[in-house]
Amino acid sequence: MWEEKNNFLIKTFTFQNFQEAFGFMTRVAFIAEQMNHHPNWSNVYNKVTIELTTHDAANTITERDRNLAKAIDNI
Repeated sequence: MWEEKNNFLIKTFTFQNFQEAFGFMTRVAFIAEQMNHHPNWSNVYNKVTIELTTHDAANTITERDRNLAKAIDNI
């Protein structure tokens, strides 16, 4: 479940290993580029933490963030 915190939607995904985490990030990258909405994210071994906010809307959560979050969840 995505958490709303400090004007970000935040979620951490856990995978079996680094390769699966990196593959997930690659798939997210293609979707984000297609939607022209790019996440703040970090990766440590098998964990990927994603933070979504809309910079063009004064760094608040918008429908663009919610739509990208849904697309990410569908991966």
